[in-house]
Amino acid sequence: MTDVTEILTEAPSVFEERSAEQVRDHAALALTRARERSTALTDAVDDEDLVRQHSKLMSPLVWDLAHIGSQEELWLVRDVGGREPLRPDIDDLYDAFQHPRADRPSLPLLGPAEARRYVGEVRAKAFEVLEKAPLSGRRLTEAAFAFGMITQHEQQHDETMLATHQLRRGEPVLHAPAAPGRRTGPLPEEVLVPGGPFLMGTSVEPWALDNERPAHEVDVPAFFIDTTPVTNGQYFEFLDAGGYDQRRWWSDAGWEYRTAHDITAPRFWRREPGGWWRTRFGVDEPVPADQPVVHVSFYEAEAYARWAGKRLPTEAEWEKAARWDPATGQSRRYPWGNEDPKPEHANLGQVHLSPAAAGAYPAGASALGVHQLIGDVWEWTSSDFTGYPGFAAFPYREYSEVFFGPEYKVLRGGSFGTDAAAIRGTFRNWDYPIRRQIFSGFRCARDAEGV
Repeated sequence: MTDVTEILTEAPSVFEERSAEQVRDHAALALTRARERSTALTDAVDDEDLVRQHSKLMSPLVWDLAHIGSQEELWLVRDVGGREPLRPDIDDLYDAFQHPRADRPSLPLLGPAEARRYVGEVRAKAFEVLEKAPLSGRRLTEAAFAFGMITQHEQQHDETMLATHQLRRGEPVLHAPAAPGRRTGPLPEEVLVPGGPFLMGTSVEPWALDNERPAHEVDVPAFFIDTTPVTNGQYFEFLDAGGYDQRRWWSDAGWEYRTAHDITAPRFWRREPGGWWRTRFGVDEPVPADQPVVHVSFYEAEAYARWAGKRLPTEAEWEKAARWDPATGQSRRYPWGNEDPKPEHANLGQVHLSPAAAGAYPAGASALGVHQLIGDVWEWTSSDFTGYPGFAAFPYREYSEVFFGPEYKVLRGGSFGTDAAAIRGTFRNWDYPIRRQIFSGFRCARDAEGV
């Protein structure tokens, strides 16, 4: 077999031309932006709301806040910095594998004031470490990887806290400008992705996590993929056709889940005399037809796709549609190219509190003309979460490897609640196929026989 590096390439490292000082500055800004978001999400509610469990699916917000500090202390202060522990007595309390979410309210957690003080002390120590830590000689510190890992960890928990806010009852406490409307003319329903090999995953992205590595060749047969995620308006048609009541569209597991929980529409939706309404961060509003559908499980996405005469894309198909540039044969960092996300590219970072209209980000389209692959909604794929060929756990098995298997389905692309630091064309998310509280949507694909 021909060496893949002779025929396929991926974009170079984003840090390739940066000095050590520029890398430190980049890491410091990323950490600061994450902390500003954590603070905003926890300061938005009173202490009573911080310690309350708003759903058994989620932790109390105060647990997430202190857990963010605990992980930062473990990796940046103790490991990279070699400093004395600040609070070794709380390590077990904030170990996500020790205590299921439903049990966390009963633990002797740090109170709101103590949690805020703790994460502040940890951050001060982490910045001291960042100023002095060598950025080479050890994989954990190469290109400030540990600082990038902790930034992404905090942003991931910020998105989890945002999902908790969606589950919270009461008056709205989060506010943001409305997401943009359509900015293009008519778009084709689907795009043809030619068959052939491409380079999936990455071996050069400096802050890529272990499950994104290594880059490897994947030969993908030709297929069609939806130009945009499935919209609410399209989903209305599935509902009006009785899609939730017809067994033929659902897998065995999906039908069992739907009937056991009496699921009749996406989460947070309800039918009113004038049409469909939803509750969004405490606001009741008509469901906008032009936005991607959100808060649907894998099973619902799968049933819709079957009803539409299509299927969900595989993870490899999704990534090829997002990253492959037929003009160069290169796998891009993002659909639009190799530059970091800007506001014109994608709906990210909680700038808006909903998906944007289909066609709202033409500047973010892929080389093949597929839109909104990054941001707006996490997209379910048909693939189980497994390691790539040559996978090696780093820096700990519990980040990825313990979740490998058919129990979890892969989601791609990020949502309006995902920060730019925690998403890229290779980033992989995973969850149980029943999950609906997450900001999940989907797009469909179909085979292109004879193309």
